[in-house]
Amino acid sequence: MSGSAQAGLFVYAKDPIRMVVFYESILGMTRVHASEDLVVLQSPQIQLLVHAIPAHIAEQIEIAIPPALREEAALKFFFTVPSIASARQAATALGGMVMTQTWQGGGFIACNACDPEGNLFQLREPVM
Repeated sequence: MSGSAQAGLFVYAKDPIRMVVFYESILGMTRVHASEDLVVLQSPQIQLLVHAIPAHIAEQIEIAIPPALREEAALKFFFTVPSIASARQAATALGGMVMTQTWQGGGFIACNACDPEGNLFQLREPVM
């Protein structure tokens, strides 16, 4: 594994390859490690570790299309992207979604998004 990160996030996935392609495309992250059950993506700010859910557990998980939102999670992370509009196009093509409602923050526009397995996160686009 190359590099060390100051912060990171584990995402446990039923279909880890699909999730890796999704996050690489949406967030512009680089793959720095890959094994059978773990892929590490990295940006200058954070590492995202996509870990395969063990098969005996994964077979009991149903992934809807479009994905059912997992809105009751205790944690929700955000990622900054150059363009929410571009992220929306890519997310839709890759089985996720970027919601249409946006709000203004201090120096950014934000909106909610979800990956192909329904995990919610927030996207932020800087505004000048």
